[in-house]
Amino acid sequence: MFNYIKSLFSKPKKQEKESKPEVEPRAEKTTKSSRSKRSAPKLTEQKSHKKGSKGHQTDVPSHLLHKKFTVSAAQYGISPKDFPKNALSIVDKLHLAGFEAYIVGGCIRDLLLEKKPKDFDIATNARPEEIQRIFGRQCRLIGRRFRLAHIVYGREIFEVATFRAGHASHSNDKISKVSDEGMLLRDNVYGTLRDDAERRDFTVNALYYDTKRNLIFDFFNGIDDLRAGKLSLIGEPAIRYQEDPVRMIRAIRFMAKLDMFLDKATEAPIRDMAVLLTNIPAARLFDESLKLLQTGAGLKTYQLLREYDLWQFLFPVLTPFFTPKGDSNAERMINKALASTDERIADQLPVNPAFLFAALLWYPLREKMEQLKNEGGFNSHDAMMLAANDILADSCKAIALHRRHTSVIRDIWALQFQMMKRSGNRPQQTLEHIKFRAGFDLLVMRAEIEGGDLVELAAWWHEYQFSNEGQRGELLKSVRHLPNVQPEAKKKRRRRTFKKKTKTSKTE
Repeated sequence: MFNYIKSLFSKPKKQEKESKPEVEPRAEKTTKSSRSKRSAPKLTEQKSHKKGSKGHQTDVPSHLLHKKFTVSAAQYGISPKDFPKNALSIVDKLHLAGFEAYIVGGCIRDLLLEKKPKDFDIATNARPEEIQRIFGRQCRLIGRRFRLAHIVYGREIFEVATFRAGHASHSNDKISKVSDEGMLLRDNVYGTLRDDAERRDFTVNALYYDTKRNLIFDFFNGIDDLRAGKLSLIGEPAIRYQEDPVRMIRAIRFMAKLDMFLDKATEAPIRDMAVLLTNIPAARLFDESLKLLQTGAGLKTYQLLREYDLWQFLFPVLTPFFTPKGDSNAERMINKALASTDERIADQLPVNPAFLFAALLWYPLREKMEQLKNEGGFNSHDAMMLAANDILADSCKAIALHRRHTSVIRDIWALQFQMMKRSGNRPQQTLEHIKFRAGFDLLVMRAEIEGGDLVELAAWWHEYQFSNEGQRGELLKSVRHLPNVQPEAKKKRRRRTFKKKTKTSKTE
């Protein structure tokens, strides 16, 4: 009896032992899934810190990994106080999310030159989509060829770029694409800090500022080049110009802006490779032309562009007006307009791109007008309208002038002819034109170049705009007595003729 009772108690234990193997696999599955959930953030972090083309990863911080390329920013008088709070905030936010982030490029260069930076760009190993997740509505992604994130703080926009890498081991058209001429059509191969430095254009722009440790990463002796006043491309110059021909224009801009010279290797291929600029979209060349001519060193930039045979690819309609001595009216206008623009920028006055382009293209317009009048028998007004269409269309093929600029250019040109009409209400109507001041400035430049009757016309309009009603009446009277100025012939009013109504008979 005792053995029977003992067997009853021992049976559940055996069943429990037999069923245990069935329970264990379930527990094992649960453990695996919980482990995979916990390890997911690590995998994401590894992806974001992955070395683009080299395929291996490292947990060593960059300031230790690249210690021999770091210098203390304090020895150059640079500290976090020199950077906007919002730029520092972006860097801190990326750090908190587990990413590397540095302030990079031209702003570091300008601070080293004791100049005031205009833009503060940021480089990080976070992908554009990860940046957007961190900053939410503050962030907008732009660009296809070169994917960027813009972080918006009110009116301030900060550009955040992901570290780039080389294209050797990538053939996916969505991230890396090269044209037959060697130009990069897609440049979205991501890499490390060192990879990104190698993808920068000039040594003086490959400088990274570590806000946490107040260090500057200088991989290619950019600081030494700044001291020497030398511009050097990173890598093989011919290949780098093929990748992006705009680098030739950037080289000229930095030469003029920073008062530097090109080293021989960087300078040598420019004239032979200048034709590659014809492959650049006109909209991009328009943006580059504004940076070239409206940053305070426009005149010097123009002279360098002429020297390196690059000007013709930006303003082909002006090339036929160039002379060996540089003394044609068109060339004198270019010098005068750019010198005036440089002076306004130095005095911190606003500049209008439309006025600059109206001045640069004035003499091509005049020649085209004369051609239409002689060959087609057009009057001045119709000739001007047709000539303006042709000159602006030809210019837009090279640099895509915005419509808001071309309409203003037309107004400024039209005012040159309206200001010649100084009788009746015409002067007052001209004075009230919204672009009168720009039209008058162009008239003054023309008077300085051409002289003759234009000097009297410019002086008359100067006096007229600052006179009261009585004085303006006297000025209008004085116009009639001037030599070579005839009053406008009044248009004859057309007499209206009325047909006599024929009487209809009552019988009808």
